[in-house]
Amino acid sequence: MAEGFFIIPFEKHLKSHFKRLNEEWLEKYFVVEPYDAQLLENCEKEIIEKGGHIFFGCLEDSIIGTYSILPPKNNVVELGKMAVTASFQGKGYGQQLLHHAIKTATENGYKQMLLYSNRRLENSIYLYRKFGFIEEQIEKSPYERGNIKMRLKL
Repeated sequence: MAEGFFIIPFEKHLKSHFKRLNEEWLEKYFVVEPYDAQLLENCEKEIIEKGGHIFFGCLEDSIIGTYSILPPKNNVVELGKMAVTASFQGKGYGQQLLHHAIKTATENGYKQMLLYSNRRLENSIYLYRKFGFIEEQIEKSPYERGNIKMRLKL
């Protein structure tokens, strides 16, 4: 791990960072959709209280990244709301967050992790493939921007 970088679990006082980091990339590439807004505004109720997880990537005393593992369905979890602030992208922090997400899902006994993304996010798709995610037929994405579905067997 990079010097001074560590990952911490969700705490109430960090909620605004989850929203800030996700809105930053959504507004850069797409729009904040109603489902995004619901998860970001009510992350405790919609993610944590339903059995999901939220983590934050910290560099020294700054929150620079986040991700969530959405509540499981049939022992499958969805990686969602993964974001690294623009000035820290391309420096390996996203890889560290993704590694942590896979480890967390495995430790919690989940058998598969899926995600929805957009082909326009080439660097993200490359990263997911690097970690073993395989593209599969997309039925209906929960996001209008979602045009690729990927799955990882844990």
